[in-house]
Amino acid sequence: MFDTVIIGGGAAGMSCALVLGSAKEKAFAKDKRIAIITHQKTSHLQNALFNNVLGLAPGTLGSDILNNGKEQLNNLYPHVEQIDNEKVISITRDIDKFSVETNKAVYDSKIVVIAIGYTNLMTIQGLEKYIEPHPRAAKEKDRIWLKNNDHLIEDNLYVAGTLAGWRSQFAIASGSGAHVATDILTLWNNGKQTKIHDKI
Repeated sequence: MFDTVIIGGGAAGMSCALVLGSAKEKAFAKDKRIAIITHQKTSHLQNALFNNVLGLAPGTLGSDILNNGKEQLNNLYPHVEQIDNEKVISITRDIDKFSVETNKAVYDSKIVVIAIGYTNLMTIQGLEKYIEPHPRAAKEKDRIWLKNNDHLIEDNLYVAGTLAGWRSQFAIASGSGAHVATDILTLWNNGKQTKIHDKI
């Protein structure tokens, strides 16, 4: 049983994993089991080039961010389990958990974060009733979102990034993932507003 499973290894999913992982020294988070299913093949980062993102050197490639993000997560927070080369097929809700089925295994988790792209090719069974046309994308692009209230679809089921209804900008998607992580940390911390900062 995981405490949180993140689906998607792009900007939103990896940012969420990094922030959750960084709380490992906090009493409310130290025993939490976290996993990320690193969907990346269809990430828009695969063909992205960044010149306008604060903190990234101009000319940074999205494909490098995908690879470096996995290394960063593994090096800094190895307790966050990275599940590679699996595709999520369905999400089923039970009374107090979700079952996330991939093409290779089934993972049970108390919380699930969906952080995959916003194309209408998204085919995870169990999410159909939440799918609507994306509110911030051109209609001709046929993008979708999962209807939510401040990233929360329903209790313990979150969505982050473009699939949460945000525009397709790297900084926005990353911030969305971090936002969801701090909401989860707040939940773990008995409702006390929580964020994690490193300081010199």
